[in-house]
Amino acid sequence: MNRDNTALHETIAGQKTEVEDQRRQIQMFAGEIQGLKEQIAKLGQLENQVRLIADIDKSGRSSGLLGIGGVPETDLDQEIPLDVHHNALIREMHHQVKQIRSVADKEKLDFNDLIVKLGKKKNLLASTPSIKPVSGIITSPFGYRKSPFTGKKTFHSGLDISNRTGTKIVSSATGKVIFTGRKTSYGNVVIIDHGYGKATKYAHLRDILVHKGQLVKRGEAIATLGNTGRSTGPHLHYEVLVNGTPVNPSKYILN
Repeated sequence: MNRDNTALHETIAGQKTEVEDQRRQIQMFAGEIQGLKEQIAKLGQLENQVRLIADIDKSGRSSGLLGIGGVPETDLDQEIPLDVHHNALIREMHHQVKQIRSVADKEKLDFNDLIVKLGKKKNLLASTPSIKPVSGIITSPFGYRKSPFTGKKTFHSGLDISNRTGTKIVSSATGKVIFTGRKTSYGNVVIIDHGYGKATKYAHLRDILVHKGQLVKRGEAIATLGNTGRSTGPHLHYEVLVNGTPVNPSKYILN
């Protein structure tokens, strides 16, 4: 009899261990689903940023990653004790996997649509600002700020990127240099026309390495960072202009 009880206890213990292992695997899968949701959301953000830079709208059949249905925002509970039934978690996992699969299928259509249109806009893309023109720390963003000179609220039409004097500055896109010289408070300035209504301005330069009328490629050195004009320290003032109006340069930086 004792032998039978011992065997029964061992069987029950083995089954309990097996159940706990299965529940650990369920919790692990829940974590992986959570990771997939985050990756899909990042893909959607990347797609939207590329569309902005390339000026490509979604087509009629293009759904948008976070459109109808979307990725579930609810997090899966991975901290359920191993002695508690995981039925609700399994049901929610099945539900979210189904939604993720649907969103992934729609995103595949979006990317295929984007690739076709990117091919047609190759020249436009080469001429669209898309890289940071100089390494360094962004010390002043685009938008309204407190002026370092007057203390009053003023509009800042670009990005200020600080680094050591002499740091190389490159063109953020292919284009034609339309101005080199000095502009009052901006100090030494280079302006590049990229076509398609887009231009970039680089100010407070130390050395200007290009001349008016010169054609430059994305990534080509055009100047060195300086402290000329009305400036509180060595930095590049970088502007992106669309049809003559300054826009937020951060939206045109992919790297």
